[in-house]
Amino acid sequence: MDELMEVFPEAPSAEEYNALRIAAGLSPKDLAGARIGLAHSVHIVTLRSDDGQLVGMGRIIGDGGCFYHIVDIAVHPSRQGRGYGKLIMKALMDYLDATAHPGSYVSLIADVPADQLYRKFGFDYTQPKSVGMYRRY
Repeated sequence: MDELMEVFPEAPSAEEYNALRIAAGLSPKDLAGARIGLAHSVHIVTLRSDDGQLVGMGRIIGDGGCFYHIVDIAVHPSRQGRGYGKLIMKALMDYLDATAHPGSYVSLIADVPADQLYRKFGFDYTQPKSVGMYRRY
């Protein structure tokens, strides 16, 4: 990393969230839905530049007891390739290591090549025993 970047346990605004998702190549979300989703997250971390701009984020959703799902790992393209995704994942995993109950199930959906980052944190593929599925509205 070429600059010191600190992880903050705070939610971005819905507008910042959407702007980062779009910049990072993720799909935009409805702003009303984003506000609800961000408010109901189990844990959120953000990275901000010196001038306060949202540079990266990640969050954990779920029931806070048995099931956790890691989502929204995103780093602005101007800052990608500098280890910020790893920094975000480490902060999320530190939270889970400190709070997740024995037997908890932590899942994520990995886009290739980001799956290689997640493998470094102990995640493995579910196939052939199970496969990820989704339905979009």
